[in-house]
This record gives sequence, structure tokens and C-alpha cells, in this order.
Amino acid sequence: MTDRAKPATLIIGAGIAGIQAALDIADAGYRVYLVEKEPSVGGRMSQLDKTFPTLDCSACILTPKMVDVGRHPNIELLTYSEIVDITEEQGGFRATIRKKPRYVDMDKCTGCGECAIACRLTGRVVSGFDAGMGKRAAIYVPFPQAVPLKYTVDPEACIFLTRGTCGKTFKCKDACPADAIDFDMQEEIIERHAQAVIIATGFDAVDAHLKPELGYGDYPEVITGLEFERLVSSSGPTSGKIKINDRVPKDVVFVHCVGSRDRTIDHPWCSRVCCMYTAKQAHLIHEKIPDANVTVLYMDIRAFGKGFEEFYDRVREEAALYRRANPAEVLRCGDRVVVRAEDTILGDFVDIEADMVVLAVGLQPRPETRALAEMLNLKLSPDGFLQELDGNMRPVETDRPAVLLAGCAQGPKDIPDTVAQAKAAASSALIIMRQAEQEAARLVQIA
Repeated sequence: MTDRAKPATLIIGAGIAGIQAALDIADAGYRVYLVEKEPSVGGRMSQLDKTFPTLDCSACILTPKMVDVGRHPNIELLTYSEIVDITEEQGGFRATIRKKPRYVDMDKCTGCGECAIACRLTGRVVSGFDAGMGKRAAIYVPFPQAVPLKYTVDPEACIFLTRGTCGKTFKCKDACPADAIDFDMQEEIIERHAQAVIIATGFDAVDAHLKPELGYGDYPEVITGLEFERLVSSSGPTSGKIKINDRVPKDVVFVHCVGSRDRTIDHPWCSRVCCMYTAKQAHLIHEKIPDANVTVLYMDIRAFGKGFEEFYDRVREEAALYRRANPAEVLRCGDRVVVRAEDTILGDFVDIEADMVVLAVGLQPRPETRALAEMLNLKLSPDGFLQELDGNMRPVETDRPAVLLAGCAQGPKDIPDTVAQAKAAASSALIIMRQAEQEAARLVQIA
């Protein structure tokens, strides 16, 4: 049987959903093409410090799975790549994939990091992985546990690629002991054939700039929940030390539902994870700064999962003050900020001074989700996420046969629900591939 004839699944997105689905299918003996637009697999989960409600180390759970994906003989890992087109063909799909140039030969690169140390822009390029809280070089790996552990030149930051010159010498190229850096590298267009497609493109955090009254972007004391994750992570830019303006905050305010359940910015849906990740972050403040005063301003508490209510109670007992309130604005007050909010229980406005304000931003579809929907003629639900065929009985299927959904591409969900849906999508893909295999065998017998 030729490579093209062997049943395979194309998985788009290599966060925890894509990784889990890929491993389940590959372990069953079938081929997987795992496409990820970033230089490394891991997705949003790789940016988190701990998971709720168990407070397990996120990297400790995720990293072994990332390594398994990178080494599995049945998985072709296509990182730093994007889907250009998917067309239906007899017996499956043909995917056209663009492999973007890393300007680093992956066969030669050893991941030593000498190039990043030598780069003229070391410590000057904003790190997307650190949610803007840290800096990196123009040649980089997103994080130390990246898979594959190969460096990539940022084409928008590199002086040579943007200006055509990097002084008299190429600092990074000269420093590379393996001679792996190649600025003549070009993008590649490849094709892969698959019997099933799993879309696991994940989510984007809602842009907090959509709520200008909350001061995000104006006051450095106001950060998002994702930025807090990088701040509190031991692998983050501050090695896990919580500091704002080089000071340890003593008064911290968390604001719920920023970009969720908000019709003023056309985001009426609940993002499902914000209540609990805020509780987790409030706990981490208490753990790292025991004498800090923590106030949580909430609209409603939705602690619906296993162990969630108990964890919420635990955080309140740890001295986090929960106030049912609608924040109106964040204002400057000397070297601090003030959160003005309407306490909906007292029916009055309150002013709360803070050294740090953390906005619990919601989840929204990624731009790739809409692009893939148009490419595959898939339906979107009113919130812009991909529409499942039947939310009750067929939650991973779409109205396009053999196109399946996993994780937050279908709608906001936490990590356990994401993994469960990924395993369900993998099971559905295995059925499709097994049927294709049986049909191929039947045709051979007839011939």
C-alpha cells in the first residue's frame, strides 16, 4: 500500500486538543499529519503556570505529551506551517500546506542557543509567548521545553530580513557552531492526503483594549489573566516573582467577565473558564504574597465542574474577598490605581485602591477558525465558533462528513473537557479510517 493509500488524519492545531487526538490515532497504528502555525507545539496550555482545580503543574502534564508527539513514528509534525487549501477528493481530502521558512536548518540545529545570545536584538523583541511581559532575541525558541527544540528567525524583527543588512557581520550566523542558519531559505508548498480532518485551532483571548474604561494599555498596573500566567510562572520573565513596576503588589483586584457576557462589544457568550482561572490566580497571589489583600469583583460565579465549587470555597477561605460588583472604570491615583465599581448587593458605588488589577479576559474564536470554515464550507455558531452537528448526540462532528472538531475551536471549554473532546474526535477519525481501509481491501479483492 502506498503512502497516499494508507489511511491518515490531518489535524490542524497542536495545542492540547490536537496533541491528544494525534497520540490516540497514532497509537492505534494510523498516520497523522499534525499542522501547527507556531514554531512549537503546546498551544495555550504551554503558557499556563498551573491548572485548576488541582493546581497541577501545567508543563509537567503537557511536556511529556509534546515529546511523544515529536518522536512518534506515525506522526508527521509540521510546525511553523499553515493550511493554504483543503479540497475534497475521492476517498478523502487533499491539503495544501505552506511550510514557512525558519531560516534555520532543522537537521543541523542542535538547540544550543548560541545564536540567540549573539543576536543584536537579544532582550529587545517582545515575546508573544510571554504575552508581552518579557523580551527575547530576533532568533528564538518560544520556551525552553519547545518541541521541536529548533530555533526560528522572526522575519518581522530580524534586522537583516527587514532592512537587508545586519552590520558588517551576521552575529547569529557567526555564533552558530553547527552552521545551521540559512537566510536564503524559502517557503515550501507541500500536499498531504487524509481520510479525516480534525480542527483543533483553539482560541484567542479577548482583546482587553475593547474595554478602554478599564485602563488596559494605559496603566501598567492593569494586566490580563494570560499576562498574569506568564508573570507567575517559574519559566516566565520574572522567574515566578509577582512584580508590577518593580514592586511586589500588596492590593490586588481581579475583574471578572472582561469580554464575556458583554453585549456592548458583541460578546454575549460565557467563556466558561474565567471564574475558575481567576480563583486559581487569587490562590497563587495568596501563596506567593501571603499578606496581600485580594479582591475579586464578579458578576456571577459559575463553578460547574468536578471539584470546582470546593476549590472556589477554598480560595474564599484563604482571605480572597469576593464582591458582586460591576466595574465602571479604572483611574490613576498617585502611583496606584483605583477601581470604581457598583456593588450590586449594597446598591452603591465603591472605590478600591490597587497595586495591580487583573482582567479575566474571555475566550473568542481565532481568525484561522473562520478561514477554515470558509475553506471547508462549515457552519459557524452565532458566537463565531465552529458549529457541531448535534450538541447532544454528535458534539464532535460537523455537517461535513469526516470533518471533526476538538477543543475550543468548537466553543470555550477547560482542559479536561478539551481532552475529552479530542479523544472523542480521535475515536471518530479511527472509525472513518478503518472503514476506508476495509473499502480499499474490498476493492482489491474485486480486482
